[in-house]
Formats: sequence, structure tokens, C-alpha cells
Amino acid sequence: MRDWLGVERAVFYDASQIALMPMGFCYPGRGGGGDLPPRKECAELWHDRLLEQMDQIDLILLIGQYAQRHFLGKASRGSVTETVAAFADYAPRYAPLPHPSPRNTGWFKHHPWFEREVLPALREQVQRVLTPQQQPK
Repeated sequence: MRDWLGVERAVFYDASQIALMPMGFCYPGRGGGGDLPPRKECAELWHDRLLEQMDQIDLILLIGQYAQRHFLGKASRGSVTETVAAFADYAPRYAPLPHPSPRNTGWFKHHPWFEREVLPALREQVQRVLTPQQQPK
């Protein structure tokens, strides 16, 4: 994820610059093809409360289908692939991304446009929000 964002380790782990918030706040257990989906009541209970406390959010990365569907609602496309391909439509507030899991190696291999088109745009967005705005004198 740090490579995707183009940030150093110190920046990535600096809570004053980057915050990580899962869709679920507990491990949902294992299913047949991996982890079960995040429990819906976790996002409903915690997301709004936490986001209210983070008043300086400039960019929200929506990693995977559950985050994309939760935050984008009907604006999300039919699949993660379609939503990520429409990346620019959600800027500057959101950046829909696939999950960076090694289980998705095949997805990345079959969608080279992600690395070629989406990652440079993502890095540009990240640099924009991490670079303090020049204040007029």
C-alpha cells in the first residue's frame, strides 16, 4: 500500500497524516474462499462517529468492494474492476482501489491499466493532500 501511495514508511504510519479505518472492527471469521465479509453492524455503528472526529480528511481510499459499496452507494459501478476503472469520476474525495492482497495477483496481471493509469493519479492525489497548501501572504 505504501508503494501505491508513493509515501515513506514514516509518513504512512504518522497518524496526523494518514488514518486507517477498516469496514469492520472485528475479524468476521473464515469462509470457503477466504475471510467472511465484514459485519455490517460494525460500519453502521462506528464509521460516522469516527469520521465526525476526523475533520481534516481530504482523500478517502476505498479498498475493495465493501468499502466502495458503503461509501459510494449507487454511484459505485457493477464491480470493483469497473469502479476502479472509473477512478477519476470519484476524485478528489474518493479513490476506489482493489485490495492489495497477494490473493489478487491475477487481477493485477489481467488489468495492467491499474499500474499504468490509476497508480500515478493516486500518487498525485496523495501528494496534493499531504503537501501543505501555500497560504497567501
